[in-house]
Amino acid sequence: MDAMKSLLWFVLGLAGGFVAAHLVNKDPRGHEALVEVDARITEFTDRIGEAYRAQEAKIDGIAAEVKDAAANALGAAKDAAADAIDAAGDAASTAASAAKKTAAQLTD
Repeated sequence: MDAMKSLLWFVLGLAGGFVAAHLVNKDPRGHEALVEVDARITEFTDRIGEAYRAQEAKIDGIAAEVKDAAANALGAAKDAAADAIDAAGDAASTAASAAKKTAAQLTD
């Protein structure tokens, strides 16, 4: 019930505001005042829009830098893993050669 009352008062307030604006707009001085208010509102919304677009561009730049850094880190990790695998293979090959040599000496 309270919500219905609040909604009714809200709708009545909106309607009253439109009627008042219409009456003020009929008077030349009121019309000038409304034009000035409209210009200020437009200026405000333009500034907010510019600030939003500036922040969006800044965030896009940061996201691109993070993406590049992640790609570079992944590439470095892949290179390090490949180097470790090569080193392990070389060590295993060297150990196998040494084991064969030792086995050959023991059988002689």
